[in-house]
Amino acid sequence: MCQACHGLDGLSKVPDAPNIAGQTEPYLVAQLQAFKSGTRKNDAMSLVAQSLSDTDIDDLAAYFSEIEINVVKIPGQ
Repeated sequence: MCQACHGLDGLSKVPDAPNIAGQTEPYLVAQLQAFKSGTRKNDAMSLVAQSLSDTDIDDLAAYFSEIEINVVKIPGQ
């Protein structure tokens, strides 16, 4: 489900979805739990998070937090 918006690599494929690759595991867990509980709201994420178990949340957070990203400056910018 995640890859439709966030990509398999955690790099956003749609303008309204943030990049989640390389975010810290505790941050990702907290955000997914907030969407699931309703304390954080987003139409798409609130629906997706409802179907996630605590194990799913932990696994997704572990997966996306382990993706290494490189931030580079675009030449001439």
